[in-house]
Amino acid sequence: MASLVRHVTFDCADPHSLAVFWAEVVDGALGEGDVPGDPEIEVNSEGVSLLFIRVEEGKEVKNRVHLDLVPKDRTRDEEVERLVALGAKQFEDHRRPDGAGWVTLTDIEGNEFCVVRSAAERVATGTA
Repeated sequence: MASLVRHVTFDCADPHSLAVFWAEVVDGALGEGDVPGDPEIEVNSEGVSLLFIRVEEGKEVKNRVHLDLVPKDRTRDEEVERLVALGAKQFEDHRRPDGAGWVTLTDIEGNEFCVVRSAAERVATGTA
């Protein structure tokens, strides 16, 4: 038998604030009863369950694991604009002149994540 992933877990300073940010990113909802000040906050969405746990240590180095986001109903560039408006910061730009590539952003606590092209964009160019 194989294992299933229950959550992707983030260590963080402020679980509630980070969970609210990510709930907007993934169109999810906070766990029932989760409130500011809780040491653990859950976000559930159609595609993923995220867990945010308060830790004392700050982030010091690059993530060893990160999320790659695929926009459902907009282009990669439109999604990057939306996420920056939510408080993300552009970290690295790996877009190529042919339209391929991705953008690396950081969330409100500095965790890196990437935004790749939507399925529609990949179909339009005939590339993965």
